Parts: sequence; C-alpha cells; structure tokens
Amino acid sequence: MDIAEVEQVRLEPWGEGDFWLLQRTNSPEMTAHLGGPESEEKLVARHGRYLELAAGQMYRVVLAGSGETVGSVGFWEREWRGGTVWETGWGVLPEFQGRGLAVAAAGGVINAARAAGGHQYLHAFPGADHAASNSVCRRAGFTLLGPVDFEYPKGHWMTSNDWRVDLRAAG
Repeated sequence: MDIAEVEQVRLEPWGEGDFWLLQRTNSPEMTAHLGGPESEEKLVARHGRYLELAAGQMYRVVLAGSGETVGSVGFWEREWRGGTVWETGWGVLPEFQGRGLAVAAAGGVINAARAAGGHQYLHAFPGADHAASNSVCRRAGFTLLGPVDFEYPKGHWMTSNDWRVDLRAAG
C-alpha cells in the first residue's frame, strides 16, 4: 500500500479540549515502545507543552470524511548532532491501526514542517524493534540513517532508528 491508497486524514491543531486523546494514547499497548505509560501529572504537563509549542505544532489526526479523531501527530524542535532539526512523532488509536492512517498523518506533518521552514531536516526516532513505526517512516518517504542511542522519555535509553526527510528536497 502506498500513500495514495490510504484513507484521507486531516490534521487539526491541538486544542485545549484534546487532553482526552493523551489519556487514550497513554495505555500500556500504545506506550510499550516508549518507556510505558506516564503519570497523570506528566500528561497534564505534556498537554501544556503541546498547547504552547514555541516552534512546531501538534495535531489531532481526524478522518477527512467523518471528522472522527484517530490519533495525534506533530513536529517540534530538537537539538541533534550539533544542530537544530524538526522531530516528529505520532500515535494512532488501536481501533484505527493497520489502515495506513499513520502513513497519511506522517505525510501531512512532513508537508506542515516543510511549510513552517526554519530547518532542513525532519527526523523520526522509532524504537529499532518497533516494526510498525519503522514501516510508517519507510512508507512516508523518510530515509533510514541507522540505529542510535536515544533518550525517551528522560532517563530511559533505548536503541532507535534515525529516519530523516530532507525538507528542502522536492516534495
């Protein structure tokens, strides 16, 4: 399946009323490759960061036809290897997985980061053992740079794959 074959999604800017989505994606199933569920206090702090990103944008991912929320995606600044890049991450609710929605959302966030400007590269750092997220990167057009030691969340080190899109290349 390529991007043209997936269901259409729309990215809607993260809003005050979207905290419920963080709660839904904070399950053991959804966070198994991210160090496990966060406390309610950490979720509240994350929600605040999403609302007040100085650079970048978090989004709710919704089905274009029905408007039903299926997950989240976003991009933000990260210091990486001596420079500043955009980083991205996503999550699709379990009942919507396997339909290509994360690929469509990743494609949308690539376009959003390209439009925002400011940085040449957008990186994604899925766990090296997370086959589904690595497949999303490949199918959305990221280039695999290789494995890296990556800290996420703070204090939890993991082996991730560093995937990158050159936002200045023809898109």
